[in-house]
Amino acid sequence: MTMIVLYPTKKELKDSIGEPLKYQETSMFGNEYKFNGSFCGCNRPHLTGFKREFFARITMADGKISRVE
Repeated sequence: MTMIVLYPTKKELKDSIGEPLKYQETSMFGNEYKFNGSFCGCNRPHLTGFKREFFARITMADGKISRVE
């Protein structure tokens, strides 16, 4: 499952490199967030209220966003 990231656009998510991730867990099988590592995230407009849907691969390093693809 993909966790929900709380950014209106992928560009805003990319602009947040170096900051902690704003997210909402969605898995009932355990946390998907990784303090160090990569995972997938998306914005689902019907859940977040933002207008644009996007998907991203996010890499974290020491609890901060280091890369967004």
